[in-house]
Amino acid sequence: MEKKKEVSRAVVQRIPRYFRYISELKAEGVQRISSRALAERMGLTASQIRQDFNCFGGFGQQGYGYNVEKLHEELADILGLNLSRTAVLVGVGNIGRALIKNFRFGESGFRLLCAFDTDKTIIGTEPGGVTVRDSSELYDYVSQHKPDIAVLTVPRGLAPDMARELVSRGIKGLWNFTGEDLHLEGLGVPVENVHFSDSLMTLCYQVDEAEQNKA
Repeated sequence: MEKKKEVSRAVVQRIPRYFRYISELKAEGVQRISSRALAERMGLTASQIRQDFNCFGGFGQQGYGYNVEKLHEELADILGLNLSRTAVLVGVGNIGRALIKNFRFGESGFRLLCAFDTDKTIIGTEPGGVTVRDSSELYDYVSQHKPDIAVLTVPRGLAPDMARELVSRGIKGLWNFTGEDLHLEGLGVPVENVHFSDSLMTLCYQVDEAEQNKA
């Protein structure tokens, strides 16, 4: 099923969550599910689910619901999980090392080719089976091997110039953990900025709101 050209960012951000829940249902051996049952499981409304899926043409049948196997395939296709995309990671500090060892890139549609760092003590090592190369090789490597995305876990001040150089070498997207809002840099490629503090402060607000409602 082809994607529609104009889909809101809010809908796009919900698709991975749908995929995660449908993957769980598939692993449990569930063969079909209604929008109502899926909504109850996810804490959404059936109407919201149907509206979101209709952005891509819709997948269910009235009176039957959704075929879990088929829906899993459709969502994987929408997310591009079957395209064998590749990634490199720059900065093997605490966050970078944690991502290499614990994050399952393959389940999110990417193969992590290698990582880069300036620390001579870790260059040549293979944390999580991923080779750490010298950062001086980064741009030549990207020009030669053409990875799709770069995962940036370098210090904040290095990010903008590095991002521009990587994009000029063919990087198509950036997964950014540096604290810089790189979408403001006019790079011309998709950027996903990850701010842990934003998530925690959102939780702080919600906890405060819940306490006030109990008062």
